[in-house]
Amino acid sequence: MTSKKDFKQQMVPEWEKEYMDYEGLKKILKEMKSSKQTTHNRSLQHRLRLERAFRGLPLQGSNHQREGDIEDQVIEVKTLEQEGSKQLYKTDFHKLHEEGGEAEARFFQKLDEELNKVNAFYKDQVEAVNHEFNLLSKQLEALVALRVKVKSPDTELKQILSSPEETAGQNHQPKDSMIGTEVDPVQQTNRNIHHEEQAEAHNNYNRRDPLEILEHVKVDNSLQSPMSTFKKAFTDSSDNELSFSKEELRKIEEQLRLVFVEFYQKLLHLKDYSFMNLSEFSKIMKTYEKRTSRAASTAYMKVVDNSYLGSSDEVNFLLEKVESTFIRNFTHSNHKKGRKLLRQKTKTEKHSITFFTGFFSGCFVALLVATILRITSQQFIKKKKGTFYMENIFPLYRAGTELDYREIFLLTSGHAVVVLLCFLINLQIEMNSRSQQYKTVTELVPLILVLLVLLIIFCPLNIIYRSSRFFFIRCLFRCICAPFLTVRFADFFLADQLTSQFQAFKSVELYICYYGLGEESRRQKKCHSRGIYNVQYFIVGIIPYWFRLAQCMRQFYEEGDMNRAFNSLNYLSTITAMVFRTAFELKKGSSWKVLALVTSAIAVLQNTYWDIVKDWGLLQRRSKNPCLRDKLILPRRSVYLIAMVVDIALRISWMQLVFEMDWSPLHKVAIITVTSCLEIVRRGIWNFFRLENEYLNNVGNYRAFKSVPHPFSYYDDKEDKDD
Repeated sequence: MTSKKDFKQQMVPEWEKEYMDYEGLKKILKEMKSSKQTTHNRSLQHRLRLERAFRGLPLQGSNHQREGDIEDQVIEVKTLEQEGSKQLYKTDFHKLHEEGGEAEARFFQKLDEELNKVNAFYKDQVEAVNHEFNLLSKQLEALVALRVKVKSPDTELKQILSSPEETAGQNHQPKDSMIGTEVDPVQQTNRNIHHEEQAEAHNNYNRRDPLEILEHVKVDNSLQSPMSTFKKAFTDSSDNELSFSKEELRKIEEQLRLVFVEFYQKLLHLKDYSFMNLSEFSKIMKTYEKRTSRAASTAYMKVVDNSYLGSSDEVNFLLEKVESTFIRNFTHSNHKKGRKLLRQKTKTEKHSITFFTGFFSGCFVALLVATILRITSQQFIKKKKGTFYMENIFPLYRAGTELDYREIFLLTSGHAVVVLLCFLINLQIEMNSRSQQYKTVTELVPLILVLLVLLIIFCPLNIIYRSSRFFFIRCLFRCICAPFLTVRFADFFLADQLTSQFQAFKSVELYICYYGLGEESRRQKKCHSRGIYNVQYFIVGIIPYWFRLAQCMRQFYEEGDMNRAFNSLNYLSTITAMVFRTAFELKKGSSWKVLALVTSAIAVLQNTYWDIVKDWGLLQRRSKNPCLRDKLILPRRSVYLIAMVVDIALRISWMQLVFEMDWSPLHKVAIITVTSCLEIVRRGIWNFFRLENEYLNNVGNYRAFKSVPHPFSYYDDKEDKDD
């Protein structure tokens, strides 16, 4: 038996409400009162059982129990038919008149509700995976036909014609339920007939001419390749037809392989769902017998085992079918390799990551303290030399997919250590009069640091989490092409992170001016004296907000959801505020300041409302948690209230730059850096509650698996093709 902790860990989180409520049933059992009378009844019942045993009478709950003997029956489970061929179970408790009988009747009522709930959910999910398997079969048929066309038709065609006999032999041998329980012969016969029908359909399906199949197929790859969207927009629809190239075949095989792996994982979760619930029903009935000394477990578990949850063998059949199909078509009948790809192992933790994370964190703290002490010593900032340094050099140091939080923290802490170390070396040389001869070399340190980071990001070698780096590059490219591509969660989530990095975007312009125009040799802040620089200064600052604006417009175009349009207005107001703030920063003047304040205030109000109400899903009306939402993950509601207050405060701090308050002895550049860091903190808080809300929305819709698009689209006739 699995423990409570193991049961929780093995649950599919998005299906949490659809599992059997073991704790609720156990709570009812605890409410059953034990008194002297119940103890006396149990002793009397025990004596009666012994007397029956000595007299040769059948024991209560044994296989020899007469069905008509109502006095010996504890429960009677009735099966009720419902619409859609779904069965409902209702238990009549025959010991209601005894002490504690009402609580026991309530227990069986709750037990029936849980069985009906689990049974209905499992049946719906099995029907869904059966439908999905039929779609996958058609996708695989098109893939095999494409292989015939692209590679060697004679060899492949023989394999296609020989596969039905092989698969038919497998399909005629369905296994019994994984629990090994007794199954109704009629139900077993129906399942065998169903398997035979599926096998016959599959055989007829494979006998079709591959070339005939390809006449009704086109490639649907707009979600996989951004360039395909541009190609589709500027060419006619015929360009979306199969090109019969090996490169296209390779991409389709890779995509369909991912579809099969995700589908197999879904089937494994369904199998675990059935097994876990059957185990919990058995466990709760044994607990009931132990507390009440009533023999009702056998009778009820017989009903559970014969229900759809306990008797259906569809998932096992599909698992065998998917595994054999995958191994034959994607691993060249290599069973070991195929099972390894399908049965993904849990990622093992590496202690080296934890060690280096702690090491870099300690170095970062030490370097940060040393940097602050070095800057504040000898009143460096108050000197003219220090002012030039802070305005020119200091800003140059601003800074899937399988990475977990420890690895992300390792990368960020390591990057922070390198940045601070370079900055501290540069500062030491600047303040030391004896090292002025190396000043020209040290001017290039920030540029070398940036080039090093870019080199690592685009490095094609399989080092430093290559898959995650390339995933980031793809998402970034999709952000740039936002108006032309379907927006995925990863795309707009990355774009939201970039909106909190607007100061880093402005630093890009500073690098271009400082190194490209030779400003490093003069140590003067002359970039803003150049007209073209100021124009680009406006544009670069609004780029991340444009990404999100374009994504919202694309989503509104595809979905027609007015919330997308309203969200786009938020980013439009932010872009307006950024333009006026930049104008005030460059031109000064009271009129520009008023415009910057007004537009910034409007942007803050709109974005704060959207953060809390839309992105976090809080401040919901008629919620059982006042000012929050019905479903909360964190146990303390005060955390959500504090987060809302902090979000408002940090949003307002964004306006501090407009007021240009004098926070002596801090330099203006240092204030900008602190404000940017606070924005990163706010974005981190936003990320947590935004992901929580997204997760709860997935739970509400039972979306527990990654949706991988199919590579092929089918049409029936010429008219559908033209459409």
